[in-house]
Amino acid sequence: MADEEAEQESGSPGGDLLELRRLRERLLELETGLRESAQPAVQAATEYCTQLCQTLLEYAEKWKTSEDPLPLLEVYTVAIRSYVKARPYLTSECENVAFVLERLALSCIELLLCLPLDLPESKWEEFQAFVQVAHKNLMENGSRELHILTTLTQEKGVWKNPVLCGILSQEQLDPEKGAIDLQFRIAVSVLISLD
Repeated sequence: MADEEAEQESGSPGGDLLELRRLRERLLELETGLRESAQPAVQAATEYCTQLCQTLLEYAEKWKTSEDPLPLLEVYTVAIRSYVKARPYLTSECENVAFVLERLALSCIELLLCLPLDLPESKWEEFQAFVQVAHKNLMENGSRELHILTTLTQEKGVWKNPVLCGILSQEQLDPEKGAIDLQFRIAVSVLISLD
């Protein structure tokens, strides 16, 4: 019965907002649990990462991206925002800490690349500003996992990125941007091969 109600709720705009509010609350519980944990740092970080992934799977499967991908983009945004808040409490000794954020960023990139149309300009600018701030905050803790997502969002839309367009058209790119282009090419190649 509760599953049926959740399915009905997540199809409507009000239901989407309710589900996103529940996601925020759940992620806040995870962050609070991490901050207040008496477990060793690696164990606490592992538990947080595991619970974060399980929570994201639970919420991400509530929406069909083929019908409307924007709620899933919001799920990713909420998750990244929560992760940024939790990052100071996560030890880098736990290999899952970097891996979870890298996978989250790549999933976000994959979703952006699969959008049938560009996001509305105001939504894109909001997302773009969010990614830039999140990347800057993570860099303060030595985390570079949002670098590729940040590179992708520097233009006025995903498909306006000259590096991405150059990769897809197999053009030779500016060698001065070599390292960034190489990282970006690898990430895009991996995403394309997943399809």
